[in-house]
Amino acid sequence: MKPEDSLLMDKIVEKLKSVYDPEIPVDIYELGLIYDVRINEKKVSMDMTLTSPHCPVAESLPMEVKRSVEEIPEIEEVEVKIVWDPPSPERRQ
Repeated sequence: MKPEDSLLMDKIVEKLKSVYDPEIPVDIYELGLIYDVRINEKKVSMDMTLTSPHCPVAESLPMEVKRSVEEIPEIEEVEVKIVWDPPSPERRQ
């Protein structure tokens, strides 16, 4: 990872820690809902999951994540992809 990407990743993690799962008073980063963050120039793409496929915020939470990360001035584009593999922390047995 380039040094500037490392600094940007720190900013992204800070933003992710400001987004909370409404069902659990813990931020989505600490919950382990963010699986991967990729930085390519000024574009960020990430894989995230939800606590369940029937999560009541399945529509709004990814958009909240996207908007939060888009607030970082160095970032021009954010893509958030919902994935179910590996299973979310709550569904792991």
